[in-house]
Amino acid sequence: MLEKKVLGKIYKLKAHEIAPIALGRGGCLATDRITVDGEKVGYMYREASTRAEDSGWRFFAGDENQDYMNDPQRHGVYDVNTIVNYDPDVLPLLDNEAGSRFERDAKGVLRRLRDDE
Repeated sequence: MLEKKVLGKIYKLKAHEIAPIALGRGGCLATDRITVDGEKVGYMYREASTRAEDSGWRFFAGDENQDYMNDPQRHGVYDVNTIVNYDPDVLPLLDNEAGSRFERDAKGVLRRLRDDE
């Protein structure tokens, strides 16, 4: 079976597996731990967007360190809909305002972080 490669990456989901769940929400940053390795979102936050096409959302598996993030080949810009297809748990959180942060707890639930966390 042939896999689609982009920049040498083999994505966990194929293009035909991406359903129209959360269209029109703009772009986001996500790491290869999600899109290539297939890990669930473990940490997500929303920045204030400076461009209309940017949702402000940033998605991580939660185990990426600074060395990992310093390598631009290990993350990319995706449509938010794509990341919702990888992890539908993020869908009900997408309308939260800039400054919102969520982390997956020991029970596997994405919970909102307080400012002091």
